[in-house]
Amino acid sequence: MTTELPDDERLMLETVERFADDVLKPKAGELDERGTFATVHLPALAELGVMGLNLPEGWGGPGVSPMALYRAVEAIAGACGSTASMVTAHFLASDAILIGGTEAQRQAILPAAAAGEKLGAFALTEPQAGSNPADMGCRAERDGNGWRLSGVKHFISNAGAADFIVVFAKTDMAAGARGISAFLVEPGKTEGVAVSPPERTMGLRGGHVFEVRFDCVPPSDALMGAEGSGFRTAMKVLDNGRVEVAAQATGIARAALDAALSWAKQRQVGGHPIAEFQGLQWMLADMATELAASRALGLDAAAKRGRGERFSMEASMAKLFATEAASRIADRALQIHGGYGYSRELPLERYVRDLRIFQIYEGSSEIQRNIIARNLLAA
Repeated sequence: MTTELPDDERLMLETVERFADDVLKPKAGELDERGTFATVHLPALAELGVMGLNLPEGWGGPGVSPMALYRAVEAIAGACGSTASMVTAHFLASDAILIGGTEAQRQAILPAAAAGEKLGAFALTEPQAGSNPADMGCRAERDGNGWRLSGVKHFISNAGAADFIVVFAKTDMAAGARGISAFLVEPGKTEGVAVSPPERTMGLRGGHVFEVRFDCVPPSDALMGAEGSGFRTAMKVLDNGRVEVAAQATGIARAALDAALSWAKQRQVGGHPIAEFQGLQWMLADMATELAASRALGLDAAAKRGRGERFSMEASMAKLFATEAASRIADRALQIHGGYGYSRELPLERYVRDLRIFQIYEGSSEIQRNIIARNLLAA
């Protein structure tokens, strides 16, 4: 598998990496400390074209390959996990419209989403239906020519600032997953959408998540695609999203390893850099190996996506391995820093906190193992 990018994608990636290092990284600690919503970076990200990196040229995006998208997300996350969370949550919403929306919905939303003029949210998770969306209680019932949405969604990234929300609801309560439909809701144009204050979270404090309550009648053309097609749309979107979560985890892990290498070379004990100690060298070697394996799995899944092949199992493998490996890498990096790593003056403790959610959202590690095993046994 070649990981080389064509010249135009390489130049795009270099631009994103410079922006991440020069703008996002210096402000990441402050975003975390103050809990400032990462949308403060939205105008600059929009100007760079980042908000449409997941979209083809025909819908306002640059049409980059999934491998280039993976590497761009990795670069952003390595500088600021909260910003990467906000960006990739937006990708989930616009991916859903691209995959399952009508032509009119795509025309109305996608060019503006790519330009960063409209921010998206993806509302699937519910308080009692996290790992199994088929158990959702949010419902949509016929109301004249349209639908009345009612129910609660929880832990919805970007919802407090979203211009459009892709909402999944049961249109047939007896049909399980086949009774789930997707709806395009624009909160500014729809009465009856109530968003809570941002949740107080352990990490990604600048990547805000919200509870959203729906008791509304969106426009009659809000249904995305055919009735009952929502679950299929959600699963296809989550395949994409899991590769992007793997990229986020790998980006933060890379930042942690870089910090550990720098510290090991300069920190001295007994007149010698601690990098000379074999036990620490082994830690660094394991960290680098796990990082390389994480990136390889992510890029393999991205390459299959780019070729139009089925990549559900590869996406789950990438997410499972990368998120768990990243937590180990960040923990070891903190250990190498000793007491300084535990201090909030350095970013190590932030990396540990930010990474923890990646083993939970967009399908927990346990769910990823189920998906992988199901694919293996079906072969």
